[in-house]
Amino acid sequence: MAAQRGGLTALQQYGIVTANYWAFTLTDGALRMLVVFHFHQLGYSTLEIALLFVFYEFFGVLTNLVGGWIGARHGLRLTLWVGTLLQIAALLMLVPVAPGWPRMFSVIVVMAAQAISGIAKDLNKMSAKSAIRAVVPQVSGEEARGEARLFQWVAILTGSKNALKGVGFFLGGVLLTSLGFNTAVAALAAGLALAFLLTLRLPGEIGRMKRKPPLAALFSTSRGINLLALARFFLFGARDVWFVVALPVFLEASLGWRFWEVGAFLGLWVIGYGVVQGSAPALRRSWGRPAAPGPAALQFWAALLTAIPALIAVGLWREVAQPGLVVVGGLAAFGVVFAMNSSIHSYLVLAYSDAEAVSLNVGFYYMANAAGRLLGTLLSGWLYMQGGIQACLWCSALLVALAWLSSLELPAPRPAATARA
Repeated sequence: MAAQRGGLTALQQYGIVTANYWAFTLTDGALRMLVVFHFHQLGYSTLEIALLFVFYEFFGVLTNLVGGWIGARHGLRLTLWVGTLLQIAALLMLVPVAPGWPRMFSVIVVMAAQAISGIAKDLNKMSAKSAIRAVVPQVSGEEARGEARLFQWVAILTGSKNALKGVGFFLGGVLLTSLGFNTAVAALAAGLALAFLLTLRLPGEIGRMKRKPPLAALFSTSRGINLLALARFFLFGARDVWFVVALPVFLEASLGWRFWEVGAFLGLWVIGYGVVQGSAPALRRSWGRPAAPGPAALQFWAALLTAIPALIAVGLWREVAQPGLVVVGGLAAFGVVFAMNSSIHSYLVLAYSDAEAVSLNVGFYYMANAAGRLLGTLLSGWLYMQGGIQACLWCSALLVALAWLSSLELPAPRPAATARA
């Protein structure tokens, strides 16, 4: 590829953005496990632990909405820098947290750090995924090839990110066991600071619109984006309603797993989930399907996913096998099908966008994603207290069904949108 802005090719820009996103994801996954296990160990209930993440998810909703607008006006390099530096600050805030602190004071500090981390995570994710659309090389007039390439690059970024988030889960469990909470978060902050240095080479105009968008542009007017965002809201609520708080607590408290074992298992699950996401284009080709998926593919995978949490709940209720086998087997099936759903989602939001306005659409879309995670996190803690893991699973099945219904009216993406540089 020929050299582009700032002396970097599109592939080099993609590599820098991806490397920073990988490093960020490791710290994000590790921090989630550190907070869940550390405060469960201190005697916090599942609802109290869920509440620690409320600001993380709530501020993610606001950040995605405003962050896309800021990226369109000032470039994605700025939002990437701010997101990474805020995550470092959030980690450093948690270094002095001690078991001897008053309970309420600890909660306030952790919730504040999680709020900053939520802002950081969604600024970083919006920047990374928007940057793909801004730098992916397109060949004018070759729409099908351009769409296939876009799907492949999105799948690689999203799949590798989730695989590394799984490594982060495992890392969090290991760090808590070997170093303790305080030293662990300090080590994560130091590692992310090194990764930040890579982004200093990025050109400032990535993703910046030639015409400054008004505040009204915060909300999408695209029917495809709006329907896809609604489906995303329910889809990620369905995942987090049992995965975020209820599942790790169930594995530790009900099945007797140790912290590092829970972290390793959840880490392996997310790694496998990421591998399937990254392999989605190749899997579709092996099945003889078009390289770039459309709404029909999303509808199929959403319908299939609806049955899985319900079957896990029935298996636990009827005691068809050991609870651990039912949960592990069901979670594996859920991960494969959810990964196909998520990879097609991540492609379609870019396929519905043109290169210039991509950060606005991606910001709005991931606002819905964050809102779904917020709903799922709150329900995860509350439902587990009311009816255990089975209540969370039935709620998950309901939310996936709503995601499927939301996707039924999705329009086909315009090929011209992915052909324009």
